Amino acid sequence: MNELALFNDLFNGFEDDTFALPSFNIKKVFAAPKVDVKEEKDAYTLEMDLPGKTDKDVNIELNHNVLTISSETKTEKEEKKEEKAEAKEAGKYLIKERSYSKFSRSFTLPEDVDYENLTAKVTNGILTVKMPRKALAAPRKIAITAA
Repeated sequence: MNELALFNDLFNGFEDDTFALPSFNIKKVFAAPKVDVKEEKDAYTLEMDLPGKTDKDVNIELNHNVLTISSETKTEKEEKKEEKAEAKEAGKYLIKERSYSKFSRSFTLPEDVDYENLTAKVTNGILTVKMPRKALAAPRKIAITAA
């Protein structure tokens, strides 16, 4: 395989002498993970899609009533390295891809969340945060005294 064969996709956009760059979905590249929040009688449940992530890849912080979920991942992928005996270098990279992904999402929690008893787990690429509700003070009647 020659070096140009690796870049065939770049030139597949030629039609009627018109050049087009390969397409990619910009929304997919820069999209934050999707979230579902469910309100139940005794708790709120937040579920976030985090495919390929584990509990070590995710950071969850609670600052006052703001829950922040974030992650940062760096990976390097080397597809082909060609060795040349006569070259001074051990080889040259034909393709070496590096990826970096980072996201941060913040959620303002309702007043009735019991902040001391939040739990989180990652299972099969889904982060689940359980936020139990605390009992809010019931309205009470205030007695009026005559002066």
